[in-house]
Order: sequence, then structure tokens, then C-alpha cells
Amino acid sequence: MNPIEWIAAALGLANIALLVRRSAWNYPFGMAMVALYAVVFFEAKLYGEAGLQLFFFAAQAWGWLLWVRAGSGDTQVPVRRLDNMSRVLWVMGAAALALNLGWAMDRFTDASLPYADAAIAGTSIAAQILLAFRRIENWILWIAVDIAAIALYLVKGLWPTAGLYLVFLAMSALGLREWIAAYRRQP
Repeated sequence: MNPIEWIAAALGLANIALLVRRSAWNYPFGMAMVALYAVVFFEAKLYGEAGLQLFFFAAQAWGWLLWVRAGSGDTQVPVRRLDNMSRVLWVMGAAALALNLGWAMDRFTDASLPYADAAIAGTSIAAQILLAFRRIENWILWIAVDIAAIALYLVKGLWPTAGLYLVFLAMSALGLREWIAAYRRQP
């Protein structure tokens, strides 16, 4: 087993636990996690996932800035919802990104499972952006990503990462519940 993968998985647990609590401190753990996972996924020839980690690193820095500004010194940031039209547009955008990325990886690389890899990557990008904007719907996308990722990582033999995503799945369901409750409590 790859020790880098185990360290990344541990950092991921800290990251998601802090996300559920709406703490801006999730971001340093997330940045360290994705830096390590870029290496793990590249070695597994999951190029979409490896490239996604580079996006995540930049998105984590951006999200951290947005959350710190939104928190105004509070330990928990406020959350919001998308309207119905925005939901449709986000799903369509994620699907278009996934299909195009899958086609490109299938055509131009030796990627393993390019369309599955791209579907996870495209949906993850949408979820990460919605997370930075503190939209509740990010958790629904993360739940879909977690389910697909568990299957992909099991096929690729990335056992610690599949286990991490199983925990992510449970914590994403908890995050969805907690953020909906927080939204209802907000003025």
C-alpha cells in the first residue's frame, strides 16, 4: 500500500469533518490532501482525477478566501440554496464538461476508464465551485461523486481511497442534513 495514499486519506477525513461543521479551517487540510492525491492518481493513470487535484488546489485557496470573507470572524459560514433554473444549468454544465473531458482523455491519452474518470472530474468541479459559494446543492453532487468514485477506486485497487470515499459518502449525507438545518435556522 502506498503511504502517500494513506496520508492523503487521513487529511481528507479532517477536511470533510471540518466542512460538515462549516469551518473555514477545512481548506488547509484539503490543500495538503489534493497535493498528495495528484501523485497517487497520476501513478494510477487516472489523469482526469490527477488533473482535478490541481484544479482542487486552486479552488481550495479561492474557497478559503471566500469563506473567510463570508464568515466575518465567525467559526461557521452562512449557507444558501440555488434556484431551480440554476440547478438545471449546473447539471448541464457538469455533464458537458464530463463528456468533453472523457472524449479528450479517450482520444489523446492512455487513461484508464476515461469516461468514468471524466464524469467524476466534471461533477467534482461543479461541486467544488458550489461549495466555495456555500450552496447546499454541493452536497448532492458530492454524494453522486462519492458513489461513482468508490466503484472506480475499487476497480483500480485504490483501497484506502475507496474507503475514504465511503466515509466521504456518509459525511456528505451528514453535511447535506447539517447545511439544510443551518439554512433553516438562518435569519
